[in-house]
Amino acid sequence: MKALLSTAPGGPETLQLQDLSDPVAGPGQLLVRVKACAINYPDVLIIEDKYQFKPPRPFAPGGEIAGIVEAVGEGVTGWAPGDRLIAMIGHGGLAEKVVVPAAMAVRLPEGRSFVEGSALILTYATTIHALLDRGKLKAGETLLVLGAAGGVGLAAVELGKAYGARVIAAVSSEEKAQAARAAGADSTLIYPRGPFERDQSKALAAQFKNAVGPNGADVIYDPVGGDYAEPALRSIAWEGRYLVIGFPAGIPKLPLNLTLLKSCDVRGVFWGAFAARDPKANAAHLQTLFRLWEEGKIAPRVTRTWPLAEGGEAIAHMAARKAVGKLVVTMDD
Repeated sequence: MKALLSTAPGGPETLQLQDLSDPVAGPGQLLVRVKACAINYPDVLIIEDKYQFKPPRPFAPGGEIAGIVEAVGEGVTGWAPGDRLIAMIGHGGLAEKVVVPAAMAVRLPEGRSFVEGSALILTYATTIHALLDRGKLKAGETLLVLGAAGGVGLAAVELGKAYGARVIAAVSSEEKAQAARAAGADSTLIYPRGPFERDQSKALAAQFKNAVGPNGADVIYDPVGGDYAEPALRSIAWEGRYLVIGFPAGIPKLPLNLTLLKSCDVRGVFWGAFAARDPKANAAHLQTLFRLWEEGKIAPRVTRTWPLAEGGEAIAHMAARKAVGKLVVTMDD
């Protein structure tokens, strides 16, 4: 089989397409022929050794896959060759075949493509956990979404609307604003590119405040970080909840006096750890997501695909923060 491997720390240009022996399904595992692998920001970090998990090299990045079961390991029940699945595997997805713990596999509904399926779990499962468990979002509240045209951003827009929130989408271009509006955002704002001087930061805070209205944002969903965080926090409502999702713009430092003045909370969101610690709650969220998908209230938006040999370009596109919706690498048969 072919795999796109990280053999040394570095950017996407360091990835190498190599031939490897096919893996074998061990006890409790499924051998999966990968059909599609979604690209997410952790793939940018993991090949640079900047992610919280550092797999031994060589390894293939790509933690979110869809594919077909080829073989079933000892002790596995409920799965058979030919079954279609999606799974979060951490890394290893940019390969033609991979072994997946059966406990981590989720059946891909009939009528859904492998490309769509590969783009579902990470963004939507992160977001439903963020909005419901950490953000305690209620119908009628105001939700401010930063980076609202990325994968998790569009998921937050859709899920916010599904749960009855007024959604304000903050993006960096008119193209991205159009994508957020198409996903259901009630209104959008276009912010400039950071980093910001003090006066620029104040101007952005005023822009956020004007967008969310005089009562502020009850929940702020921030997958961006960097110099956008403090201006956004300044627009939060009394007893609002600020959700920390990720840091493609850098890790911010927040003035804690703002949390006192607004009696608000800053809450971290680590979906992977949540799913491992409370698999039943995570499974319930996944069932909710499949129902919302079936009802047409959410739908992964894949805007571009690449073949496996060009998977590094997909990661580079993600690193440049150019992505609208989801990016997916597809495998040749």
